[in-house]
Amino acid sequence: MANPDDARWHAVSVVSTRGGCEAVRALKDKRFLSARAPKLPLAECSSPDSCSCTYRKFPDRRAGPRRESDQVGLRRGAGSGKERRIGRGRRSTDE
Repeated sequence: MANPDDARWHAVSVVSTRGGCEAVRALKDKRFLSARAPKLPLAECSSPDSCSCTYRKFPDRRAGPRRESDQVGLRRGAGSGKERRIGRGRRSTDE
């Protein structure tokens, strides 16, 4: 069962099957929260009577990896220098 809170982040983008007008091309790759998505046909549409624009649905507004480590596969601190755990401890009883 899906988490009801997930619906808060449901998103859409506006796409056209036939290339679309200038208004839809200006929104290329832009995602909107579903509740804030522009109405179709777009107000600036050059042919609203024959508009073929639709919504493409996404579970989340975010697109792609958000952190550098997600993009390149590196973790923070990995290989960050000399190993500091080798050697005697801070206590006088440490060997």
